[in-house]
Amino acid sequence: MSALILGLLLFLGMHSARIVADGPRSRFIAQRGAGAWKGLYTLASLAGFVLIVWGYGQARQQPVLLWSSPIWTRHLASVLTLPAFVLLAAAYVPRNALKAKLHHPMVLSVKTWALAHLLANNTLADVLLFGGFLLWAALSFRAARQRDRAAGTVYPAGTAAGTALTIVIGGVAWAAFALWLHGPLIGVRPFG
Repeated sequence: MSALILGLLLFLGMHSARIVADGPRSRFIAQRGAGAWKGLYTLASLAGFVLIVWGYGQARQQPVLLWSSPIWTRHLASVLTLPAFVLLAAAYVPRNALKAKLHHPMVLSVKTWALAHLLANNTLADVLLFGGFLLWAALSFRAARQRDRAAGTVYPAGTAAGTALTIVIGGVAWAAFALWLHGPLIGVRPFG
């Protein structure tokens, strides 16, 4: 469990720099350059990710059950991950209405993904992993919206084509992951 916790601290800690330490982050970049920050950010995030994967895998070997999850929560999680994939696509597809309206769809994607998995899973490791990501996403979204307001950020309007492409890409990615990749990569088949 300690590897999972350390991984979460590293990964989410680096991803929280703009939330809790924007001033020190900006000073680091001003003194050492954006490349140095990106290098540190990447190395710490990768190390954290590896520890999360390894630590979660280890914790699954001897799970600490916290409650009994009804079977319907798995179905709900499968359905909730569809909008999470669409929101993830919205972060990258240009000129879509979701990004124009929500402004930070990737963080909302993480929030939806984490909530879906927190509802369906019932171990201490699940609460640490998915609860940690859910808390981070909620704080990150709030901080990003505050930065947008302070900077007067205006997002370009979405187009019907950009929005349709976002939904198609998100839906196809969701289907591919749910039907073919989740089982081999995660060890759980959402629809099997």
